[in-house]
Amino acid sequence: MSTNQNNPKQGEQQLSWFHELESAWLYRRLVAIEPDKAKRELFTSLANAAEEQALTWVKLAGGHMPPFVPSRRARLVANLTDWLGPKRMRGALIALKLRGLSVYNAPAIAVHAMPTTVEDIGRRHRGVGGGNLRAAVFGVNDGLLSNASLILGVAGAGVDVHFVLTSGVAGLLAGALSMSAGEYVSVRSQREMYEYQIGLEREELNEYPEEEAEELALIYAARGMEPSAARAFAKTIIQDPEQALDALAREELGLNPDDLGNPWGAARFSFAAFAIGALLPLTPFLLGCALGVGILWSVGLTLLSLFGVGLALSLFTGRGALIGGLRMASIGVAAGAATYGIGHLVALALH
Repeated sequence: MSTNQNNPKQGEQQLSWFHELESAWLYRRLVAIEPDKAKRELFTSLANAAEEQALTWVKLAGGHMPPFVPSRRARLVANLTDWLGPKRMRGALIALKLRGLSVYNAPAIAVHAMPTTVEDIGRRHRGVGGGNLRAAVFGVNDGLLSNASLILGVAGAGVDVHFVLTSGVAGLLAGALSMSAGEYVSVRSQREMYEYQIGLEREELNEYPEEEAEELALIYAARGMEPSAARAFAKTIIQDPEQALDALAREELGLNPDDLGNPWGAARFSFAAFAIGALLPLTPFLLGCALGVGILWSVGLTLLSLFGVGLALSLFTGRGALIGGLRMASIGVAAGAATYGIGHLVALALH
């Protein structure tokens, strides 16, 4: 969609009009595929509100707007949503400024109680470090598997122990730096997107507090609260701007302002977790073991560590600890055997 570059103010009005109509169009698409009546009513109300706001922009612009045609991005997201469902496409829909999508990541009131006081807003979202613990376990697991496989693959080629040691150190550094850089970019991009969306929500809250309260009430109603109680609760929240922004970010955007993440912290954490895992199969060679003895110790340490990782993962999966440990060790055996065999075959082919 093109905007009027000769009149910046009119161009901004036209852009705002377009975004409101595009949001309404997407809400209508959600209504068409949503089987739940409460969610359909929520999205219908949000579509109506967006269309009303679009009319306001038309009036401010003097009543002249071009024909509305959804953007290619919106059409693609809508088609994927028809195919994959709103829950799987929630992130893409939120990026297109749709609200109320937290109904897809929160159970109904019969299963998961709604907050009953302003102080309860977001309390159920706050963990005690479980996310970091799980990330540490997976980081260690990645380092273990990748570097142990690399060491065994190189050893399978029949090279000197110093070459195995060099390859293991290079694998540790390359993997840890790659994981760290990837985590930094991911968390920074996510944080910038969240901050932008929360900033837009703050502006809307300042300009249209009553409309925002109504949208919040509709979300609570869609999740099982009585409509009258939902409206009363939403009006109470809106009276405190900071609490209101917190609630709107969680319920309309599905974001937790407390968990935006620190890119540098995530990068350091990812580097350390991967490096610890990658160091374990490398330790025998760092201590000066010969090739054969070093491989035996490396395999033993790796399998023992993978068994421990499987035990730790059972805390998050709820599965049996012993089965989880044996499964991870079996995966390690399969990966190590495959890379050792491939390394041996490559060496034979080159000779």
